[in-house]
Amino acid sequence: MTIVVAGYTGLVGSAIFEVLKARGKDVIGINSKVVNLLHREATFEFIKEKKPDLIIDSAAIVGGIGANNEFRVEFLSKNLQIQCNLMDAAHEADVERFVFLGSSCIYPRECPQPIKEEYLMTGPLESTNSAYAVAKIAGVELIKSYRKQYSRRWISLMPTNVYGPRDSFDLKTSHVFPALVNRYVTAKGSGAAEVTLWGTGEPKREFLHSSDLATAVLLASEKYDSDLHLNIGTGEDLSIKELAAKVSKFSGFTGHTRWDSSKPDGTPRKVLDVSRLKALGWQPKVSIDDGIKETIQYFEANYN
Repeated sequence: MTIVVAGYTGLVGSAIFEVLKARGKDVIGINSKVVNLLHREATFEFIKEKKPDLIIDSAAIVGGIGANNEFRVEFLSKNLQIQCNLMDAAHEADVERFVFLGSSCIYPRECPQPIKEEYLMTGPLESTNSAYAVAKIAGVELIKSYRKQYSRRWISLMPTNVYGPRDSFDLKTSHVFPALVNRYVTAKGSGAAEVTLWGTGEPKREFLHSSDLATAVLLASEKYDSDLHLNIGTGEDLSIKELAAKVSKFSGFTGHTRWDSSKPDGTPRKVLDVSRLKALGWQPKVSIDDGIKETIQYFEANYN
């Protein structure tokens, strides 16, 4: 069985790639150096040549609140192109199984908690990341359409906020978790007395270690077969202020944290209902404290 992992050098893709290799699977990784998924003809040729049995699509243009809000065209247009090119190529090559990885940002801003899969498109999106969310919703719909029109056994998975080694720590584009690690570790190293963070710190988020996501994705690829997308998460959340306090503590920073309430908070709360996932027999293994410590160690070892 040949498996293609698109986006295999990113945070999510690399974790999936590593687990597959450790299990002795025949796995091929794609990044922009191997084949540019924005190029439709090149994508079709690559998939036709490799003839995989399974494609796991973790390739995407991603970022935090600031990047989502500033680069709306890129986040919408390029993500649409990537996923459409890859799915269409998979269909032409008669790929049996396809796993599309979306994002929990597809759900409405004011959504009942915990968020069930059925809550998709029941209200307005969070405005700061609506362009990216619409691209991912389109991916979910395309998977459903391939299932209905061509009887494809393809599925969509919606991960919560993922973190871990090999994340992007660029403060201009990163998500909240790696941004906090960067700010606190850098502040400690420079001897800064204060760290300033966006928003109020009150929003609550759920965080999933990349290795836990990888095992969930592989389990779903084997056991899940439905046109309803599947939530992937822990089912537990904490406030950004609580997360910041943990990162501050484990980084060794002893200064003051200031919250800039003029900056956006984003969605007030986002925790997923993962009952369907856990019914498949999956449980997360990495605690939030252990995950923070590991991510800090990775950042300290790989960044100045």
